[in-house]
Amino acid sequence: MKVNILAIGVHPDDVELSCCGTLLRHIDLGYSVGLLDLTQGEMGTRGTAKTRKKEGLASAKIMGASFRKTLNLGDGFFGFSTKNKKKIIKVIRSCQPDIVLANALSDRHPDHGRAAKLITDACFLAGLRKVETKKKGVLQKAWRPKVVYHYIQDHTLHPDLVVDITPYLEKKLECILAYKTQFFDPKSKAKNKGPQTPISGEDFFESIKAKNRIHGRYINAKFGEGFNVVRPVGVSDLLGLE
Repeated sequence: MKVNILAIGVHPDDVELSCCGTLLRHIDLGYSVGLLDLTQGEMGTRGTAKTRKKEGLASAKIMGASFRKTLNLGDGFFGFSTKNKKKIIKVIRSCQPDIVLANALSDRHPDHGRAAKLITDACFLAGLRKVETKKKGVLQKAWRPKVVYHYIQDHTLHPDLVVDITPYLEKKLECILAYKTQFFDPKSKAKNKGPQTPISGEDFFESIKAKNRIHGRYINAKFGEGFNVVRPVGVSDLLGLE
């Protein structure tokens, strides 16, 4: 299934926390979106790989994504192996995205920056004909996304571009709350038991809103999501920029 945008996160919920508003906006504009989790999030303090998968599928349904696929590269310990790159390449070639959204270039969690590099390498290699991958025994055609945008996560990075997500903030929070084992649910306090983490507190959602407010201010919007790029972004119409 071809999609316009493939959003990749090393952990289930990375996409929801960092670029879900952008995805919701583009789905509303008529573009198709696919989701790819590189790991099962099995090293997370709360929940299990099984619950994270169930929650991720629930979130994808709320979002309106065309599909959600989960790889098993090894949460916390994945490397830059040929095998891991080819697993990502196979997905890229299968859904032929025009744009890939990827983890932050650097961040508090070491997996995020490593995943950013792994994803950008896979996007480049997916365009090389001599890098062979097969799906159901059939050789896949080479495909390279036009551009990779890196969403901003925990670290306060200066964005290279910002997407206005003002009308989509509440639905973004709804997608995040689908991860019931990970986040505080104000509607069900009895379920908020377990080890406390930096993201499990009641005030965590205020930090999400605050970051989106800061990014929004760059473009005179109430809420925004910021992205970084490795290469300059090409523009055909300067008057189309805000």
